[in-house]
Amino acid sequence: LKTCGLNQGASRPCDASPFAPFFSIRTWKLIGATLRCQRFHAAGSHCKGRTGAEHLWLTRHFKDPFVKAAKVESYRCRSAFKLLEVDDRHRILRPGLRVLDCGAAPGAWSQVAVQRVNAVGTDPSAPVGFVLGVDLLHVFPLEGATFLCPADVTDPRTLQRIRELLPGGRADVILSDMAPNATGIRSLDHDRLIGLCSSLLDLAPDVLEPGGTFLCKTWAGSQSLALRKRLTGQFQNTRTVKPRASRKESAEVYLLATQYQRGKDFAED
Repeated sequence: LKTCGLNQGASRPCDASPFAPFFSIRTWKLIGATLRCQRFHAAGSHCKGRTGAEHLWLTRHFKDPFVKAAKVESYRCRSAFKLLEVDDRHRILRPGLRVLDCGAAPGAWSQVAVQRVNAVGTDPSAPVGFVLGVDLLHVFPLEGATFLCPADVTDPRTLQRIRELLPGGRADVILSDMAPNATGIRSLDHDRLIGLCSSLLDLAPDVLEPGGTFLCKTWAGSQSLALRKRLTGQFQNTRTVKPRASRKESAEVYLLATQYQRGKDFAED
């Protein structure tokens, strides 16, 4: 559901290549020269089929410091830095916690979660956590994470499998960086994303541990207030966050709700 390139089926520039360590310096120079040539031709007649928006996207993408950092740090996508910043500021991931990553592909958020909850047991003195990722798309295996895919997280049959896979049948943290395929109609895309977030919130009574955390991506719009009101009614604390890795011109923001209280309503009358 979440994209890291122009096309989910294509090779994503922000993916860390598993073959990188085996390339010689000469090969890397050749690759770099090829890319520079491709970018040169992209501005000329050889790429007249590209729209202005595609040219802008490509230029911005290759200059993006988070795309470069994702390669250096071997994260599957730049979105990893969004979760890293949120966790650094709000400490939502700790060793021993159980995490449900909704819309997990390509797996960058799961990578962060695995590290932060000690899912591999890297720190023998800390509790070992658990990470379960769910997505309609295939997700390549990741040490320390379990992936349920292809699967629709809003399908009741998927919910049953989630509860079977999670230790104790519950998660301490629900993460969602997923978004519907964009139609280009801002209001429609906004409503569809809010609908996805609401569907995930519907899962909370069955999946989220009391005292748990809910983090979801939204796009600013007319339905945002209603979603936040729902969160305020079920969590003690709700706030809006916009990590630096979220582009300034984007309407993307994240709703972070903590201290889930099943069956209680904290909303004001």
